[in-house]
Amino acid sequence: MLYYAAYRRLGQMEIPWAGSHSFHVGLRIMPVVPSWQAENRAPRILIVDDDFEVAEPVKFALQGLGYEVTHMPDGNQGVAAIDVVNPDLMVLDMMMPGKSGFLVLEHLRRTKRAYVRVIMVTGNDGERHQAYARMLGADDYIHKPFAMDRLVQTVQNLLNEPFPDGEPE
Repeated sequence: MLYYAAYRRLGQMEIPWAGSHSFHVGLRIMPVVPSWQAENRAPRILIVDDDFEVAEPVKFALQGLGYEVTHMPDGNQGVAAIDVVNPDLMVLDMMMPGKSGFLVLEHLRRTKRAYVRVIMVTGNDGERHQAYARMLGADDYIHKPFAMDRLVQTVQNLLNEPFPDGEPE
């Protein structure tokens, strides 16, 4: 019988074989530090949302915490801003004129920007939409209306969480 147990905190993998034999493979799981920490700068956040009544308070709250925040009012401008802003995290509305949040997220991942955290916000309660967003690489999915402290806490948690060793999915 073959089985394995990975010990992430210990940084090793143990693979016991049937019987009394076992060997250890040295496996270092080196988390990738978020670029804003490595570069000793404020995190850059890109908000892409056509609803100014949602986007502006979010922008104000995040700027108050010292983040560099840029707001784009639709998906087309959001895609264009990705190369200019080079965000560490995106707050992305799902339903917008022009390109939807899904198309913006697809573009983000297709351009090999794996080290960008994404929070999808939407008024849509559909589980299929949430599953699709997660499949595309959204880190979290928040329903509108939402409590500002919930969003702020999610932003802080995601920005401080290292990426796993290797390119994230």
